Amino acid sequence: MSDITLYDLPSKQGTCWSFNPWKTRLALNFKGLDYKTVWVEYPDIKPTFSPEIPPNAPPDTPYTIPAIRLGTTLIMHSRTIAARLEELHPEPSLHLDSPILAKLYKIQAKHLAPLYGFWMPLVSANVLGPRSKEYFDRTREEDEGMPLPEMLTKAESREEEAWENARGGLRELGALLEENPEGPFFMGPVVSYADLVVLAWLQFYWVVDKERLFDRAVKTEPVLDRLYEAGKQWLERNDH
Repeated sequence: MSDITLYDLPSKQGTCWSFNPWKTRLALNFKGLDYKTVWVEYPDIKPTFSPEIPPNAPPDTPYTIPAIRLGTTLIMHSRTIAARLEELHPEPSLHLDSPILAKLYKIQAKHLAPLYGFWMPLVSANVLGPRSKEYFDRTREEDEGMPLPEMLTKAESREEEAWENARGGLRELGALLEENPEGPFFMGPVVSYADLVVLAWLQFYWVVDKERLFDRAVKTEPVLDRLYEAGKQWLERNDH
């Protein structure tokens, strides 16, 4: 039996969908590690993890997914998890020290943020089951000051502008990927965590709305589709 447990957010289809959990699942799949998945609905995140937070922890301690349990140790946050996995299982390497990763993080918001008005409400409409959807809708409406369907309608009225704003970030990302002409990964034939980060949000777009998000992103920057096709083998395990 595996001593690694992955805590993940389920879609209504019972599969992984969220960007950050996909980073961790991809790292586990890439390293070929045995693990089991425990699905946690949004309203159950805090009750699931709060008993494990030390009594002297700050009162605003966040409870997040992904999380993994290694034996009796609970670790949260995808980047922290990746570092621990790399320490315990160094081969194949995630190349966390690659300067490409820092460059990628600087670019990421440039293409994700302009499309926020689409993918946020589409998560609710297309992905979440009833319990998570109620929690997600209520808390996001509190944060955004408007219901998610209204956010989507507003975004749709400025769709071309949103994609034009995202285009620059997608082009920067493609240019970074093309710095190594060998491809299909950022380090040529060598896979790194940077590739898994991009695979994670591409798969997120695929699940949330393939036609509206994924297809348009890879059409805008076709080199991303090459990376996606090369990394599909690590996306296959998505439901256990």
